[in-house]
Amino acid sequence: MGPISSLISMPEWLDLLIALLIGIGFGFALEQAGFSSSRKLAGMFYGYDTTVIKVFFTAAIVALIGSQFLSYFGLLNLNLVFVNEYYVAASIVGGAIMGAGFIMGGFCPGTGLSALSIGKIDAMVFFAGGLTGAFLFAETYPLIQNLANGSYKGPVKINEVMGISPGLFTFLLIVAAVAMFWLAELAEKRFARPDITNEV
Repeated sequence: MGPISSLISMPEWLDLLIALLIGIGFGFALEQAGFSSSRKLAGMFYGYDTTVIKVFFTAAIVALIGSQFLSYFGLLNLNLVFVNEYYVAASIVGGAIMGAGFIMGGFCPGTGLSALSIGKIDAMVFFAGGLTGAFLFAETYPLIQNLANGSYKGPVKINEVMGISPGLFTFLLIVAAVAMFWLAELAEKRFARPDITNEV
């Protein structure tokens, strides 16, 4: 099911075509913003370039506020929005592995695809590593399934765990984002690397 099939009736092929065009547009925006350079993501971990975290935090805030307004005006049923199921142990171990992959490879899956689309060799190596990791996970799953499926908590929403309303959670996240932007600016000044950032 594509992005707007629930709003208006249209053929499935047109729905999927729209989804494809949105994806191409997103990839183009990533490349134009410089995210096809592995130095962008690496810079976030070293503190000299926090563009990535600013952009993704901004996207999260816009999506969160937008969904709250759409829900308020009856245009979006938040109960139908998919929420990932939460496995505590798998999230911790998987997050550590993925974070290590980010810093070693210099890409996340989205920025990696953007770099791959313009023929960057480091992105090709990154994706070869990702495919190898996926293959090894599938092959060793019987050995690690207890870890992968352990500590199951179901589809958890952070505001429900905190016992607060979605609106209050949105406000708190905005406050956290403002604080994060301020800290990011301090980090860029403290760990400035103009020899690298000027080339990105």
